[in-house]
Amino acid sequence: MTENTVKETGSEVAKVATPAVPASETNEERKRNPRRQRRTRRSGRREERSRPEFDQKIISIRRVTRVMGGGRRFSFSVTMVIGDKKGKVGVGIGKAGDTQLAIEKAYRDAQKHIMTVPVNKDQHIPHDVSVKYASSEVIIMPAPGRGLVAGSSVRTVLELAGVKDVTAKLLSRSKNKLNNARATIEALKQLKA
Repeated sequence: MTENTVKETGSEVAKVATPAVPASETNEERKRNPRRQRRTRRSGRREERSRPEFDQKIISIRRVTRVMGGGRRFSFSVTMVIGDKKGKVGVGIGKAGDTQLAIEKAYRDAQKHIMTVPVNKDQHIPHDVSVKYASSEVIIMPAPGRGLVAGSSVRTVLELAGVKDVTAKLLSRSKNKLNNARATIEALKQLKA
């Protein structure tokens, strides 16, 4: 409102100027000035995050305790498998006082230990393979048309590696998920294309 407003106070009449938006301010200047910019419906939405290179799956989180002079100290141990479902897979562990830090460490460790699985164009493995790692024993066999038949952390590793139509069997009684996952990785390393 650029016109003057008339205001009556008692017997006198006074003219009061009302502030207005300067004529020099154009639409371009309003766009540059974020405080003047009108909010639209879309401005409240977040930009879509870029998809990470690897899918990740935590196979175990353990709270570990060590006894010190003043009492117990707690920390967390995380075992994680990462893979792109196109032949690359890795297993890593991370330990920290906070679960989020331990997860980040496990992810970085898994990236360091990434390997490529030799599979054909149909994502099938070429032959049977059997491995013993620590106390874990695993056999992986191609099984066309059956899908992924595996249990425990072996299934997670094969899934994230992108391997299809496979039967896997844990022969040991070991329930250690880290050793079972590492045994699977060792078995996949023995494959020859």
